[in-house]
Formats: sequence, C-alpha cells, structure tokens
Amino acid sequence: MERRLTTILSADIAGYSRLMEEDESGTLAELKGRLGQLVEPMLQKSGARLIKLLGDGFLAEFASVVNAVHFAIDLQTANEARNTEMPDDRRMRFRIGINLSDIIADANDVYGDGVNVASRLEGLAEPGGICISDTVYQHVRRHLSCTFEDIGKRQLKNISGAVQVYRVSPGQPAAAGPRRRAQSSHQASIVVLPFTNMSGDPEQDYFSDGMTEDIITDLSKISSLFVVARNSAFTFKGQNVEADQVAQRLGVQYVLEGSVRKSNQRLRITAQLIDGRSNGHLWAERYDRNFEDIFDLQDEISRNIVEALRLRLLPGERETLAQRPTGNPEAYRYYLMGRSFFNRGHTRRMLRLARQLFAKALEYDPDYARAHAGTADCNSHLLDAGDTEISVDDIMAQSERALGLDPSLAEAHASRGLALYTAGRYDEADASFVKSLSLNPELFEANLFYGRNCFNRGWFDKAAELFGKAAEVNPQDFRSAGLQSMCQESLGEHAEAVAIARQALGRAERAVAERPDDADALAFGAGLLAFIGEAERTQDWAERAAIMEPDDRYMQYNLACAYAVLGKRELALDRLEQALRPGALRSLKEFMMKDSDLNILRDHPRYAALLAQETDRP
Repeated sequence: MERRLTTILSADIAGYSRLMEEDESGTLAELKGRLGQLVEPMLQKSGARLIKLLGDGFLAEFASVVNAVHFAIDLQTANEARNTEMPDDRRMRFRIGINLSDIIADANDVYGDGVNVASRLEGLAEPGGICISDTVYQHVRRHLSCTFEDIGKRQLKNISGAVQVYRVSPGQPAAAGPRRRAQSSHQASIVVLPFTNMSGDPEQDYFSDGMTEDIITDLSKISSLFVVARNSAFTFKGQNVEADQVAQRLGVQYVLEGSVRKSNQRLRITAQLIDGRSNGHLWAERYDRNFEDIFDLQDEISRNIVEALRLRLLPGERETLAQRPTGNPEAYRYYLMGRSFFNRGHTRRMLRLARQLFAKALEYDPDYARAHAGTADCNSHLLDAGDTEISVDDIMAQSERALGLDPSLAEAHASRGLALYTAGRYDEADASFVKSLSLNPELFEANLFYGRNCFNRGWFDKAAELFGKAAEVNPQDFRSAGLQSMCQESLGEHAEAVAIARQALGRAERAVAERPDDADALAFGAGLLAFIGEAERTQDWAERAAIMEPDDRYMQYNLACAYAVLGKRELALDRLEQALRPGALRSLKEFMMKDSDLNILRDHPRYAALLAQETDRP
C-alpha cells in the first residue's frame, strides 16, 4: 500500500438500468463495444491507468489532472458521435466525475475519500456531462478552453464538509480560458497548427516552428479575424488529430495546417485551409521556392487566407502584413536558430550558443531589433549565472538598442525589464513588463520575467498568475510551472503546489529524456523531485547536474533548494554559499529570501552569515 496525490476519474452510464430492462444482451454488447473501442484506447493514449470496470462504468487514475479533463471532454465528444448512429431511446451517455486528492493505492485498486468524492461528483453530472471538484478546477482553469460553471458547494454522501463543484461544458470557448475569445466584430476564426518538419532532421524543428509562429503573428494583425494564440495551437504539435476535432475543441471555424521541407537553399512548403465544420478544403497550395524568397512566401500565404475567407482589411492592414522585422533571410534563419537554443535550457552552454547565433544574425542585419533583444536576454541570464565578463550596463545598452530600432517590439521591452530586474530596479522593471504585455499578452519571456520581478517583491498571487500564463504559452517549459508551484506553496496552497510540481516535473523529465546533458533540467527537476518526496531520484539528478555545471550559480542555487527540501541542511548551505560567492547579484539574494524551499535554513548561523554578506553587484 502507498499513499499518493493523484487524479481519479469515475464514470457511469446514465439510465443504465432502463437500458438493461429493455434489451439486456444488446445493452451489454454496446457497453463492451464502447469500453473496448472508445474508453480503453483513449485511456492508453492519455497515459492513464484503468483501475477497474464497474458494471455500468469504470474508474481510472491520471498522473496529470489536465490530461484527465482532456480525456473526459474527448470521451464525451466521441461518445456523442457514436450516439448519432442509434435511436434516441437506445443512446448511451456517460456521467463523469473528477477529483484530485490523496488516495491509498495497491497494485489492483485505490481507496479513500478522494475516490469517493470522484464517485459522488459523477452522480451530480448530467447525462453527457462532467463535474469536477475545486482542487481540479484550480489546476486546470488556466490550461483548458472550455466553460466552467460554478454550481456551488454540495454536501456529498458520506463525505465530511461541503465540496465546491464545477460543471465542465466540452467544446465551448472558456469564460476564463487561456485564449482570447472571438468578438462579434470578427468575420471568421482560425487556428494555425504547428507546421510539420518534413526535412528528416529534428534539428530543423526550429524553422518549421518559427514559420508557424510568424504566420500566427501575421494573421493576428487582421482585425476581422480571430486567431487562436500560439500556446493553444502548439498543444497539438506532434498529434494526429482531425481538423474538425481541433476546431470543435478550440471553438473556431477554420484550421490551417501544413509542412516544411528545407534542404540547403531550397524550401518546399505545403499549406491547406480546412473548414472545421465539414473537414472540407477551402484552399491548398504547394510552394517550391529558394530560401531567399521566405518573406514573399509568408506574405503570399497570409494573402491567400485573407482571400479564401473573404476578409475585410482596414486601411493600413495590408501594409502592416507586409512589414517584416528583417529583410535578410539569413539573419532570420540565424535568429530562429538562436531562439531554439535559448528555449532549450538556461545552462551557460546553451545561452552562449544562442548568443553566438544572435550575433551571427546581426552580422547579416545590424538593425535586427529582435536579435538585439535576444542578445540582451542571453546576457542577463549569463550574468545571473556568474559570468563576470558581462555588466548590467552592457545589457541595458543592448536592450535600449533594440527599443531604438523598434519601440513597438514587445520582446525589446521585456529584455529591458529583465535587465532592470537583474539590476534590482524593480519599479522600473514593472513598467517595462507592463508595456511588453500590453503589446503582446502571450509573450513567454514577459510573463516569466515579470513573474520573477513580482516574486522578489513578495507578490506571490501576481507572480503565480504570471508564471501560470508563461507555462501555458510554452507547454515545454518546466521553470515557469515549477515557479508557479513555489508561489502556491508560499500562499499556503500545498495540494495545488504539489499538483503543479508534478506537472513541472513531467516537463523536466521530457527535457532530460531528449537531452540527457541538460543540467538546467536536472538541477531544477531535482528540486521538484525533492518537493514531491522522491529522495533517491533527487540525489541522482542533483549529482548529475553538479558534474555537468559545477561553476554555474543557477545550478548551485537549485541544488541548494533540493537538498534543503530533503532536510540536508549542511549540503544545502554548501551549495548556497557557492551560488552567493563574491560577484553574486542582489536579485539572486533577494529571490533566496522569498524562496519557501529554503525555510528550513532560516535559523542556521551560516544562512545568517549569507544574509549579512554584501553583494558585489547591484
């Protein structure tokens, strides 16, 4: 037997007794068909465990609460599609309840109030409906595009205390979801799915992803078109999902999908615009071009979509669509490569590679504002990691250069905000981040860096909101989710903190699986493992990270957190002293003072000595 925090989903068939009375053999055959053809394959795809069948339903366990709600929505959608083939009085509809709680488990079953609550929530659901507890709602409300209806606190049978319950409506736009909602002024709505890299080289993903992001950016400039944000669109990367299912889940009319094949200086790009209601093709094209024609090609794709959807363009929008941050294809290519390395991890090796690629982009186009902003970001992180060759003044000059070239560039304002944060000038940093987010609310760096700025000031509610948004925008990033978990712990919401930490750990595990030498993921993941109680794995990950990056302040700080959570105070202080050795930034020290992972060290004389130690730089 073991006790663990997990997500339990309970489902049954509404009106099953009546169906059995009317046609026992037919009802049993249909139920077995739905379990075998819908439920079990979908559970397997979701990585869930089927605990047991319950006669007219089933009980399942999910490691991810988000995946549990996704599964419930997809199951109800697929089940309803199957119902259309049956007479009204023979249709089967699932009722589903989902709860996140501590349970007791063995190899064959699960026990405890957490299981009972899921079962009682199922009983509150309407036929074809889903009910979730408040712990589930708090975790998924920022991550899913669906409607959550508060139906109040309910007293459940044999459960002490009232339970806050929410009804989930699948296939509808979220009232407080992660994407913008289409307004009546929009003529049409569209999602641009990540273009598939057909080059045969996974390293070329940077280019297909960059193409997709730029098309999203271009189409977002059209006031009459609602465009699903990048974060929602990229959740479908690598998935084989029909266009009508994507359109239904996101509540849009049209889906753009395509592929990119890049070979030396030649490009082959396919694109197709699909009606999400009928799966019919409105427009499709294949482009065989030289790489130097990349910007003309992007313009042509945007124009073809405008024409296919018969959109009205306001004065100036056609010119805005044609504007490019650089006119040099090679500068663009090196910039996308730099962004790819920057997003892979904040180890010094990755940051220096990214900076080199941004520098190469600037050789081709010295006035490329995004490359200047990217360089400033790399230098800020390298300064934080202990690079003594970089100064705050250097970073400020780089970010000011980016703003001088393009005052409307959200990335440049975020870079300036990070430079000000690094310097400990938190009020000024606030203003830069607010400006950046006003220009692009979906910008990952602005949300992440602003969250750090708020965390250092003890504004944990605001920081948690920003880190949560950053985690939505970049579904691969483990740092933002881990920092959100830290904020929830500081706010006294331990169950929520643990649930988010498990999600962050899943992201870190995927990063390590893809790049076993990712010391950033190993060190940060060690802290997450310690927090959820996996001491043996914590030690393993910590040792691997320490070998790879022994001099990196980031790594040392994260390892200190991991050891502190495990209760190994002396080891934690050894690492913390390395992180705060001469040359440390004031922002790192102030972050340490707010970090709940280090609470066990507060009364130690060595910790007091670190607090008394002056930082060499602002």
